[in-house]
Amino acid sequence: MKSKDTATLIGLVAIMLWASIVALIRGVSESLGATGGAAMMYSVASVFLVLTVGFPKLREFPRKYLIWGSVLFVAYELCLSLSIGYADNGRQAIEVGMVNYLWPTFTLVAAIVFNKQKANLLVVPGFVLSMMGIGWVLGGDQGIDLAGMMANVRDNPLSYGLAFSGALIWAAYCTVTARIANGKNGVTPFFMLVSAVLWLKFAIEGGGAMTFNLHAIIYLLLAAAAMGFGYAAWNIGILHGNATVLAGASYFIPVISAALAATLLHAPLSDAFWHGAMMVCAGSILCWIATRPRRAKVPAATQEAEIGERVQE
Repeated sequence: MKSKDTATLIGLVAIMLWASIVALIRGVSESLGATGGAAMMYSVASVFLVLTVGFPKLREFPRKYLIWGSVLFVAYELCLSLSIGYADNGRQAIEVGMVNYLWPTFTLVAAIVFNKQKANLLVVPGFVLSMMGIGWVLGGDQGIDLAGMMANVRDNPLSYGLAFSGALIWAAYCTVTARIANGKNGVTPFFMLVSAVLWLKFAIEGGGAMTFNLHAIIYLLLAAAAMGFGYAAWNIGILHGNATVLAGASYFIPVISAALAATLLHAPLSDAFWHGAMMVCAGSILCWIATRPRRAKVPAATQEAEIGERVQE
């Protein structure tokens, strides 16, 4: 197999790892708590990142990137992990994860508005389709049902609010770092900072019960590995593989994530949910197509690398 094909395959593995994050975070939080479980998870993931990606020389990083990048990255990871951890049940955790997956659409819109990214009119139906898809997901078995959707959100406004905020924050992170990162990748120190903030939150809250059993340990190691090794695999794929294939495949993460979470969390999903999930994917793909240059020059690969840097997730 050619080295480029191998790198592309490794990048696809990263997509599968990231698609499992919702189910794994939920599994950790059920045993170790929303805050304590997230703190443990990011601590172990930081160790994995040091072993795979390594720790960069921060003196070489632009100061603006260290400041703004760390603030936005930490804010996003807190929103992601806590929104899933605070969910009332497995089905709600999956719905919250789907709301978070609005970030690709928001990122592309932000790139158009703030980074002067060229786009055609396909971005409009793409954005509308993504938002309709989320409405379909939150409407329950009835599909788009405004009353049902509002009732669903009122059951746990904190989780849904954190997930939506996270999608906006990650779009801001991608947009800002594209301009100020200067090609640097601060994922390892950023993960350590997320871990520190979560432990601080855990201490302020007075701690909490953590049930360490085989189930908790397995989910903890899998979640940390999915995050840490996912980043390492993605870096290889996006730098040495087919960036176009990887960027396109990343837009199917919501559907893959929902399928894995439904299986692992024993949370059956309705046909309406799957219709909404496909709409979110389709809307993101339309936005992506709308911003594709006619000729594949450097900006195409660069943008794909920036937008596809994370998923969470």
